[in-house]
Amino acid sequence: MNGSRGATHDVLVVCPPGLEQLVATELAGLGVRRTRIEKGGVACQLTSRQLYAANVFLSCSTRVLVRAATFTVRSFADLQRRLGEVDWSEWFDGMSRPRVRVTTRRSMLWHDAAVVERFESALPKGSTDGPEQLLVVMAVKDRFVVSVDSSGAALHQRGWRLDQAKAPLRESVAAGLLSACRWDPSTPLVDPMCGSGTIAIEAAIRAAGHAPGLGRDFSFQRWPTFQPGTWASVSAEIDSVVAPTGHPAIVAADRDAGAVEAARANAERAGVADRIQFVNAPISALENPEPDGGPGHLITNPPWGGRVSAGDDLRNLYATLGRVGNEHLAGWGLGILVADRDLARQVRPGLTESLQLELGGRQAWLLTGRFG
Repeated sequence: MNGSRGATHDVLVVCPPGLEQLVATELAGLGVRRTRIEKGGVACQLTSRQLYAANVFLSCSTRVLVRAATFTVRSFADLQRRLGEVDWSEWFDGMSRPRVRVTTRRSMLWHDAAVVERFESALPKGSTDGPEQLLVVMAVKDRFVVSVDSSGAALHQRGWRLDQAKAPLRESVAAGLLSACRWDPSTPLVDPMCGSGTIAIEAAIRAAGHAPGLGRDFSFQRWPTFQPGTWASVSAEIDSVVAPTGHPAIVAADRDAGAVEAARANAERAGVADRIQFVNAPISALENPEPDGGPGHLITNPPWGGRVSAGDDLRNLYATLGRVGNEHLAGWGLGILVADRDLARQVRPGLTESLQLELGGRQAWLLTGRFG
């Protein structure tokens, strides 16, 4: 890689395990023709413009990492030597402070803290009050892959979710649920157990035509190789995005009044509160927000049990969701994120397993189907 306009970057787009295919599809939409899926990420080559655009437009990813070096070493002396051969000037401008994250597996250099020390001694020091630049180091069987983070704050941190309910869902996962359910942004959406409102807010952002990375900064903007003209072109594309036609009903409901207020506050920060109907009501009060319109989707992340809802009658909760949905939302699409597929049968038997995810150390499944 180099700073020329025609340069390509070896990239790993990191995402929650289970969302890799959705990320690859989003990359294809940016003109990336060849990708390689691996657990928790998608490897590809990006031009500088695609790199910038990936950070702005990808909705399901966590970080976009650019490979800086790859080598095999079996001693700390070899590691220091190889680090000294890397030209760090492409990513460090003299102000940024390096932060190194190391993971080693079956490597002779197994002491992560000692590896971090070698990296810190080799990297430009930067200013004590300068911005942070993350380096991600993965060593497997003595093979080191060193990557520079182009994103900065994790991409799922959109900047609007400050108020949280129980067990909040990552914004990137919520976006993945919308995509996997094939929700059409011109049709209504209901989340009857909205918590902090993540699903409904991501839906409203999509319905408004807003880019996921709208209004935030990225680490690549501080690189010496940053191309302002290319970034201006990407920024112009952000401004030119046309929202889908229509103003669909998007409902964020919860029986917990505190959760509804948290969702409302988050939506206001996201700039989409005017696109969401906030309802403090139990599932039994669920209604079709557009009874004279076409079908929409109910997409929700109900309590999983265990840490959050130990002792709750989840079986009855899920059964109520199925009964009320069949009564009032016949023909609507259904997407439910669960950690127990047996519980999901209480909603509706025969649901399709559309995603298998790893979230917070637990397995989860997005099951999809239709009411009626």
